[in-house]
Amino acid sequence: MQEKYTKAYAEKLDAADALRTFRNEFYLKNECVYMDGNSLGLMSKRAEQSVYDVMASWKEHAIDGWTGGEIPWYYLSELLGDNMAGLVGAKKEEVIVTGSTTVNMHQLVSTFYQPEGKRTKILADALNFPSDIYALKAQLALQGYDDAHLIQVPSEDGHTLDEEAIINAMTEEVALIVLPSVLYRSGQVLDMEMLTKAAHERGIKIGFDLCHSIGAIPHELHDWNVDFAFWCTYKHLNAGPGSVAALFVNENHFGISPGLAGWFSSDKEKQFDMEHTLTPAADAGAFQIGTPHVLSAAPLIGALELFQEAGIGKIRRKSLQLTAYMMDVIEYELGEFDFIICNPINEKQRGGHIYLEHPEAARICKALKWKNVIPDFRKPSGIRLAPVALYNSFEDVYHCVQTLKNIMEEKAYEQFSNEREVVS
Repeated sequence: MQEKYTKAYAEKLDAADALRTFRNEFYLKNECVYMDGNSLGLMSKRAEQSVYDVMASWKEHAIDGWTGGEIPWYYLSELLGDNMAGLVGAKKEEVIVTGSTTVNMHQLVSTFYQPEGKRTKILADALNFPSDIYALKAQLALQGYDDAHLIQVPSEDGHTLDEEAIINAMTEEVALIVLPSVLYRSGQVLDMEMLTKAAHERGIKIGFDLCHSIGAIPHELHDWNVDFAFWCTYKHLNAGPGSVAALFVNENHFGISPGLAGWFSSDKEKQFDMEHTLTPAADAGAFQIGTPHVLSAAPLIGALELFQEAGIGKIRRKSLQLTAYMMDVIEYELGEFDFIICNPINEKQRGGHIYLEHPEAARICKALKWKNVIPDFRKPSGIRLAPVALYNSFEDVYHCVQTLKNIMEEKAYEQFSNEREVVS
């Protein structure tokens, strides 16, 4: 066996890892290799502490916690937006932490989808996460249009999108474009800068769903002139299940009225004037709707500290090293077991996870969990494995692939049904 495929080699890579100490910041289950951080990130000790801190503030200050204490809740969404802006390449005024992914998508589409004349259609893709498509169809229906007004660019291989095909679909009938930054199955990274430029050359506004890229890859939303974006915080950002989402609105659009106005859309200096005519905030805060979910935002306070210390550039570099190493070991160890690597090989196009396909994928995922390796299954035959830069090691990757090899050699997966669980 070549040294490259030994545990000792993985340990050597870990010893040279500039981010290795961040692993100690997270709660890792003993003898468990967690490879599902692209669905739900692990809890960090700092995220846990920031929840305790906010709870203590509630206990001590009660109603005065809105404007008193170490972190006043009234300004928490703006503070977290400022702390997160560097991860998306935005000005602090362009990012606000609020709502959930789909609520924020409804807000932004209702604001920027303005059908007029023959421009009545929304351009999306055929590989997007279902929630985004549900929301787009609902927004079309609210404007009196049927599903035929949603253009979904198809995939030739069922895993990736051709960006030229997307650009070719930017016709004079398109009023708005909404695309993922990273495809949730295959992990393909779309060229947001190129697509934004092409959209604007054709007079079309464009926005991106960053759920599978935020915290894993760098962005330059402001410099790319992206119109808007939205994302969750419970995947690579490690802010916990159901943690508060966030959105970006380019400063070019400050001053427009939010499509879905609400209490916290207000200018903060005027909000408690209690007027029945809204004075929107002059920045991304205008796109909030309801009162901030303070307890669900609390983990982000600690979680984002780790990203500020590690730096998204270093995180991306290690992520690419981890996924490249995983693919290399998979090809060496699993070549006889009919696995197909369906994620992009090219680093520019590869996100933060590996996507394998196998006819027995559902039962293989169950066997992996039985062996204390946590993967992610995607119907009908996909296995997602996400070695996360802040807490996964190269030894984790080695152990994951070796476990998968043992399962296939022993046919241990045959004791499980090849059907997904209720949540997969």
